[in-house]
Amino acid sequence: MRGIFAAVIGVSLTSVISAADATDTKRIGNEPRCDKLPGHAALKAALAAARSTENGGFNLDMWGAIVNRDGVVCAVAFTGSDRGSQWPGSRVIAAQKANTANAFSLPSLALSTANLWAPTQPGGTLFGLQESNPVDPEAAYKGPFHHYGTAEDPMAGKRIGGINVFGGGLALYNQDKVLLGAIGVSGDTSCADHNIAWRARNNLQLDYVPAGVSGDAERPDNINYIRPGSGPSLANDFSHPICTIAGADNVSRISADLPAIPSQGATVKDSGRSASAKKE
Repeated sequence: MRGIFAAVIGVSLTSVISAADATDTKRIGNEPRCDKLPGHAALKAALAAARSTENGGFNLDMWGAIVNRDGVVCAVAFTGSDRGSQWPGSRVIAAQKANTANAFSLPSLALSTANLWAPTQPGGTLFGLQESNPVDPEAAYKGPFHHYGTAEDPMAGKRIGGINVFGGGLALYNQDKVLLGAIGVSGDTSCADHNIAWRARNNLQLDYVPAGVSGDAERPDNINYIRPGSGPSLANDFSHPICTIAGADNVSRISADLPAIPSQGATVKDSGRSASAKKE
């Protein structure tokens, strides 16, 4: 997948990342905001490529958001023809998911939002987590509306907060395994959201994940689907329901086969990536 993506749209990503550099270096006070993360154009390209792949949902258009390590929104984008082509409520949910994955991941351990579903249910060890860190409505719903999902989205530069405990949020790690922030995706079933977020992160080359709770070393923070009758395991402790459509499971096979993270110690070259498509 890495080699194919680099070959097919590597040039496109290189150009949009370059175009986004000017916005990535904006600052809040004296602190860099997003200088190590993709901007709007790069997010939009990676999200569109991920959404175009089979993901097990309703094949809907999506919202995506990126936050930095401080939870500041860096970029917001959508895949449809305009802001009404995807669920309007998913704009803020995407940012919530990014905030959550960032807030509950560490330099040594990544937790996806999908990993948080089971422990936050009644009786779970993290029950009530979803009520913490509420969304700041002044930041989340600020206008003008016609800028939503563009490079001028009013959420950019704001800390909106919010906790979301179903699939679609993933921490972002660069090739040095430095935790830079997170991506959130929303607009379809939560399982499809997870798959699209995973592919978008892979496209952005920010998936050098150090460890997780999935039990799969090649996909450490992958979604763990609840399997009735399976024995105790770390993966079951951090599991998520299968998103069936009319009773059919169209998604778990896709999630199991998502692109593996780069191997330990892999460089951009030996992971099959185009060095020119990597943003430093």
